[in-house]
Amino acid sequence: MPARTTTACNVGLIVNPVAGMGGRVGLRGTDGPEALAEARRRGAVPVSGERARRAVERMAAGRPNLRLVTAPGNLGERVAMDLGVAHDVVQLRPFLSAEDTRYAVSAMLERGVDLILFAGGDGTARDVFAEVGSDAPILGVPSGVKMHSAVFATTPENAGDVAGRFLAGRAAIDQLRDAEVMDADPDQTGRGRLAARLYGYARVPYERSRVQHAKAGGAADADLALDALCQEIAASLEAGVSYVFGPGTTTQRILAYAGMEGTLLGVDVVRDGAVIGRDAAEDDIVEMTSDHPVRIVVSILGGQGFLFGRGNQQIGPSVIRRAGRDGLVVASSVSKLLALDGASLFVDTGDPSLDAELRGYIKVQTAPDQIVICKVEA
Repeated sequence: MPARTTTACNVGLIVNPVAGMGGRVGLRGTDGPEALAEARRRGAVPVSGERARRAVERMAAGRPNLRLVTAPGNLGERVAMDLGVAHDVVQLRPFLSAEDTRYAVSAMLERGVDLILFAGGDGTARDVFAEVGSDAPILGVPSGVKMHSAVFATTPENAGDVAGRFLAGRAAIDQLRDAEVMDADPDQTGRGRLAARLYGYARVPYERSRVQHAKAGGAADADLALDALCQEIAASLEAGVSYVFGPGTTTQRILAYAGMEGTLLGVDVVRDGAVIGRDAAEDDIVEMTSDHPVRIVVSILGGQGFLFGRGNQQIGPSVIRRAGRDGLVVASSVSKLLALDGASLFVDTGDPSLDAELRGYIKVQTAPDQIVICKVEA
């Protein structure tokens, strides 16, 4: 691919204004009017606009030749105006459907954008990809509840950095890879399994430590060492301590050995041998843990290595800070760790200062009396 010049950088910007709103209030997403209405009823607030602003601010730094092609109002125009970035606006009806996303992408392609940057989740990625195909590179600013696809950067800031270096044409980053566009498989989820469906491959600027990989599924009964660890953790739960269990099959196995039933895709709070909060939202978790010591039990998102920020946004910054590093219990199979490209773990809590505090090294339990020290990046 020929190197880009610095004379002009044209980037399409799409912000899905409702993406991620369901995360902290315990919903799986905000696809459809009913889910969005329920998220608002629970007090959800928009998150994607701020995350897009953080990405564009990094991308635009030192780049006066940048020009955005974006959609009206809070669909992207507001971000450009707030940051003082030159922009053109694609006129369209209110951004309420997949068709609107595709219309905006089509208009951006007609204007010859070098890259389409979008803030959303897997649903937005699918809509963008459905229109763009292989006609232009895309890159996602992670803003959804679930992000199985490999088209997202690990954080908004990393999205801006990767996009900026791609536009600058630096040899180390001016490379595109074919990245999986995935979304949760409703057929498998309905059967109590975590699985994702592949929808195609998009062209994505790639930098190993800044762009995530696709979520990988795990074998249901594979790791005997992990099973023994789950039994040990279940037996070690202390009286008077509030335990916050993240989603996933590993945490569900721990709860099962402790004689409790949680929610596969939700966050549960347990204390003294009972589930006191099933499929809890962030505010509920804060309230239920306020008067007791708190510990957080999570596994690692297979293929991506995320501890926080993918599918468990209900575990908010205030609870993570209360638990502290010493209050984090991280359990994973050895095979899942070995499958991680680069072996780093990631956090994207929505609070950049907390992400910085969590950087460093953390103990991951893989079997009784066996730990692996892993580096945490943000």
